[in-house]
Amino acid sequence: MPDRPGGGGAARFQRQVVKPKDFKGTMKRLWSYFGGDKALLSTVFLLTMVDSVILLFVPFLIGKAVDTMALTETVSFSVLNTVIVTLLVAYITSSLLNFSQGWIMAGIIGRMVKRLRRHLFGKLQKLPLAFFDSRTHGEMMSRLTNDIDNVSTSISQSITQLMSGVIILIGSLVMMLVLSPLLTLASLITIPLMFLLTKSIARKTKVLFKEQQKELGMLNGHVEEMISGLEVVKAYNYEEKSIHRFEEVNTRLREVGIKAQIWSGFLMPMMNVINNFGFMVIAVVGGYLAINELITVGLIASFITYSRQFVRPLNDLANIFNTLQSGVAGAERVFDVLDSEEEDADPENAIDLTNPKGIVEFKNVSFGYSDDALILKNISFKAEAGSSTALVGTTGAGKTTIVNLLTRFYEVSEGQILIDGIDIRNYTRESLRKCFGIVLQDTYLFSGTIMENIRYGNPEASDEEVKEAAKVANADYFINQLPKGYETKLSENGDNLSQGQKQLLAISRVLLSNPSLLILDEATSNIDTRTELYLQEALSTILQGKTSFIIAHRLNTIRHADTIMFIENGNIKEKGNHDELMAEKRAYHSLVHQQFVTPMSLPYSNS
Repeated sequence: MPDRPGGGGAARFQRQVVKPKDFKGTMKRLWSYFGGDKALLSTVFLLTMVDSVILLFVPFLIGKAVDTMALTETVSFSVLNTVIVTLLVAYITSSLLNFSQGWIMAGIIGRMVKRLRRHLFGKLQKLPLAFFDSRTHGEMMSRLTNDIDNVSTSISQSITQLMSGVIILIGSLVMMLVLSPLLTLASLITIPLMFLLTKSIARKTKVLFKEQQKELGMLNGHVEEMISGLEVVKAYNYEEKSIHRFEEVNTRLREVGIKAQIWSGFLMPMMNVINNFGFMVIAVVGGYLAINELITVGLIASFITYSRQFVRPLNDLANIFNTLQSGVAGAERVFDVLDSEEEDADPENAIDLTNPKGIVEFKNVSFGYSDDALILKNISFKAEAGSSTALVGTTGAGKTTIVNLLTRFYEVSEGQILIDGIDIRNYTRESLRKCFGIVLQDTYLFSGTIMENIRYGNPEASDEEVKEAAKVANADYFINQLPKGYETKLSENGDNLSQGQKQLLAISRVLLSNPSLLILDEATSNIDTRTELYLQEALSTILQGKTSFIIAHRLNTIRHADTIMFIENGNIKEKGNHDELMAEKRAYHSLVHQQFVTPMSLPYSNS
């Protein structure tokens, strides 16, 4: 529509964390989407807590097992057997708890995401067209799919891991202090080293991965452009230059990617070195204390395990928090759409528009997509019942805007639009739009059969009624030539049909809906002359007795319109039938002359 404005370390640093603006507020809103599963979520937390507590006692039991065999002449097999059985029960119980919490959590998150996605999709149906004009379709799809998937993945992974990590971190520290404050102090010497290592590598990898994402974006953009415009690429022999450009970007991506992977790959080996250094410190200090009979060998074994449990959450918690932040940031993008202003609700006293006569009147209508730029400026006209009104003029003059206002895709800034003498804002939107049939320049067909696409105009229609509509629209002849006729499956937007065939199906759809008012927006601009003849015949059938508005650049399609309005800069410059406007020899006459007499002449003048 021309009138509209136009390894573990590597994984940790590859995630480009987008920080949420309101973490607490967004988490509170997400919590509301758990609905009746909140009590079940408490069960998951309880299972996680029990599992974490069991894991905290495992190292203690391992130490007891070691002590039954260390530094004694005889082994107490009864005690050893009891410890082994207890360990076996602990591990089995932990596995069952893990499985149970994962099973329950998967269901909870699945239902939460279902509610969120259903709410978002329902919201999209209620938003005005102005909302979509300012955003790309890809962005909206990303919020409905990628962002919600990000919320699902992040929340499901983070909640239980964060809780378990905190419990094990605190619990391990407490157990270490209980077992030996001196060994605890010795083991904590590695914490500052780990912090400094992580900080220094993160500083370097952050820059490299940001550069990698930039180069990856350039590469994806180039590939998408070359594939989308493949015909143009071949027509201008651009293949070699395209390959050369691809090689340049791909080489830069490879170089920065290698550097990023090398630096991020340093993290885990260096972490292992620091952890092993910590174990060595514990072994040396613990050995000294054991020799002096201040602690047992089993306690050293327990302590090494606790130390490992204490360090692991430190490695994971930062990544878990980043994952959670990323999910909350995705939720904010979803809530940004959910908070957008919907179409104004119908007034309480709104009435249904039924069986309209089709008298349309614009009274001093002005409109702009923004407050500081008016597209239509105080226009007034009246279309009688059953009349045809053609709108012509240059691109951007305001033709499509007129029909967008008529169907209340947008609301007027000033003035009134009346149908049968009543302001259209006093009708319900649903009943108003049911009275219109619209055929656009770019016809949209849905994935499905031809029968289903035509029936979109009237879901209650029978197969016979669908076929009759197709016959009247002159679409039946090509449909029956297809392998499966009316049951032929169409690809997305009917790309396996020609533009003319798609237009004939669109007209069939309109015929089936049997509207009282018609809008034809450049319905014949992208088709060949032969198909245009079929369309013209079909359109003449549709237009009989119906109030219609026709936007066309092919002037031969509107010569017989009852009224032709020449729109320029948001104003009606000329109005009359074809003969009257040709006799005036002004802008319309000049436009006709250019199109049929001297096609290569300059655009008309305002004289």
